[in-house]
Amino acid sequence: MSASIFLTPEDEQEVVAAIKQAELETSGEIRVHIEGHSDLDHFKRAVAVFHELKMDATAKRNGVLIYVAVQDKSFVIYGDQGINELVANDFWNTTMDTIQSHFRAGQFKEGLIAGILKSGEVLKQYFPWEEDDVDELSNDISKS
Repeated sequence: MSASIFLTPEDEQEVVAAIKQAELETSGEIRVHIEGHSDLDHFKRAVAVFHELKMDATAKRNGVLIYVAVQDKSFVIYGDQGINELVANDFWNTTMDTIQSHFRAGQFKEGLIAGILKSGEVLKQYFPWEEDDVDELSNDISKS
């Protein structure tokens, strides 16, 4: 399966809507990046994409990237420094388990949405939305 057919255009719209919904109550920023394959270690590639998307430039260092390498059947959740200093040690593992259970059943859109909404719930605990918050990053799915 290639990155271009991992999600239908309608699926992508639903994932973007989930990002917007999750960000309504938090200053945190959530992005999804999908690519076919990476020769790099997937964690290292996710970190590189995180920086390429300038997710490390948020005011509160509270960006979360869900990186998916479709052909490699791998994904990574990477959170910026501001989040990692505050969330429970098992937070990323429980979020990964949520996504993975859907992915194993072939429910890719549902897995991404579940992971996005779970991330949003935790982000709003530590980074609640405030009157002067602005959406610092695009909500669109990035691809390479």
